[in-house]
Amino acid sequence: MDNLEFETLTAEEFDGYLKNHQEKDYLLIDVRQESEYELGHIPGAKLMPLAEVETRLFSLPAERDLIFYCHNGGRSQWAASLAGEGEVCEKSVYHLMGGLLARNGRILPGYPKVQIFDRARELEQLLATALDLEKGAWLFYRYAMDRFVEDPLHQAFEQISIAEKGHAKLIYRFFQKLESNPPPFDKLYDSLKGEVLEGGQSFKDACQNLEEVATNSCSEILDLALTIEYAAYDLYRVMAEQTDISEAGETFLAIAQAEKGHMRALARSIEKCQS
Repeated sequence: MDNLEFETLTAEEFDGYLKNHQEKDYLLIDVRQESEYELGHIPGAKLMPLAEVETRLFSLPAERDLIFYCHNGGRSQWAASLAGEGEVCEKSVYHLMGGLLARNGRILPGYPKVQIFDRARELEQLLATALDLEKGAWLFYRYAMDRFVEDPLHQAFEQISIAEKGHAKLIYRFFQKLESNPPPFDKLYDSLKGEVLEGGQSFKDACQNLEEVATNSCSEILDLALTIEYAAYDLYRVMAEQTDISEAGETFLAIAQAEKGHMRALARSIEKCQS
């Protein structure tokens, strides 16, 4: 790294970094105020207001790259210099030049709905909750498949519904290791209600939102699905940082990585839309 012990990423370099790295490789840190974060943040970002950075530096993971960002780059540059000079990271420290103002990527309003997991104190409970969220997402995309029978909409929703069930199987593999006599996957999956999607939205509200845009263009309908996937990615990424259970963190990171694949698939489907 340079003399300041951190590196600068342009918006283009930042997007390239996210595309080419696994979730386990880095931590994205938003150093703005809570009110700013709530108005919109990059999905997956951990909130750490600048005033708290210096006292919380050694709570940051040493084995991952650290990427700081803010509104226009000023605060994140200072935060990155603190992290670099403090040598809290064995990897690289970056800051996003120009902050959110320089970036055209999607931002999310509000906070990740981590309260979904509030009652889940043990690993088994965390994984059971995650399983139910994946069931909710699967139900939503099956609903969308039935609602739109023409491609590229039908094909896109079908592919993601298959992937959502695959996520549930991934979680189940961790889950069954913790249970002395776990039920078979299909029996457990069929018993799940799936009333809430993985991004924290209720199944009912998600379907209602879909109906509200049903007569809109193909790209607008897929954009709604993309918003849901971004929220799911955001939730799992933040949960991976908040849980004290390492196995759960690893599982959430793996799912967050898969959600990025969903977003890429939806983006490709949008390109196929004719209107």
